[in-house]
Amino acid sequence: MLQQIETRELFALEGAFPTIRGTCHKPSHESSNARTRIGVLFLNGLFATRSANGDAAVYWANLLAEQGYPTFRIDLPGFGDSEGDPPEDWLGYINSGKYAAVTAASIKELTKHFGLKGVVIAGHCAGAVTAVYAAGVSKECRGIVLMDPYFFLPRVEIPKVRQQLNAWARKSPVGGLLSRVFDQIKQFRLKLYRNRLPENANLPLLRSWKQVASTELPILILKSPSRGASGTQPRVGEFDYSSHILGLAGPKHRVTETVVSGANHSFANERGRAAVQQTLCRWLNSNFPSENMDHDFVPVKDSKSVGKSENVKVTSIA
Repeated sequence: MLQQIETRELFALEGAFPTIRGTCHKPSHESSNARTRIGVLFLNGLFATRSANGDAAVYWANLLAEQGYPTFRIDLPGFGDSEGDPPEDWLGYINSGKYAAVTAASIKELTKHFGLKGVVIAGHCAGAVTAVYAAGVSKECRGIVLMDPYFFLPRVEIPKVRQQLNAWARKSPVGGLLSRVFDQIKQFRLKLYRNRLPENANLPLLRSWKQVASTELPILILKSPSRGASGTQPRVGEFDYSSHILGLAGPKHRVTETVVSGANHSFANERGRAAVQQTLCRWLNSNFPSENMDHDFVPVKDSKSVGKSENVKVTSIA
């Protein structure tokens, strides 16, 4: 038996990849020209499922649907409810763009079966890496939202001794002084090497970014405040990836970068969730004003509705 509710439906996408399962948050008001709609797809970060940390993606998806944007949350292969085994080197798999093809295929299916003009990809952390790669191969991508993206190859684990030193430096006046001295040494080294890209820069990702951003695709970058940094500027001694990627994007780029005051890295705390909601809705309404709504954005309250499954043309989930 098929079950329908007003706000959500579960779906499964099947094709030349493991079955992808996800949730569609349906707009609360339908448009007469539904095929001109722009949808939003949230991609999970490393180890997170499609609800994201603290159910933040659920919160944003509910609110975007209330603003007229069909919004989707999916588990990529190896995550959550989707099929497939996680790769042995999960972080390396993501950082090399291995999820790009399956993400692009999922976007194509969502666009077709939900009658969309295109999709904006929103990814957090490792999901932002996949969003950049996927935007480079997806014909249906109309924009990307990157939440705390990174353009280097991070360590999977930080040595315990270094973790203890970092904790000591944050609490101890002497440790803080030594930390600032170390930052100045790193800053001198940056100037000595004329801000050359660090050895751990993710070059394939930077090439994909250049390809995507130079096409004048609308891009929103949301960053959480970083310890020791000021605004979008990096901490003293750290390579300025923000300036570097803007340079790669070219003079006609449509990149907007914002620091979300009071947010943590997951943006799941109260201030982070609310600020992302406001910024994201205004950005969408500014870049896609006619596709979904014909009125100005009005802040809305959190929706607590919980949905059951409904059959979709692709495959239903009981």
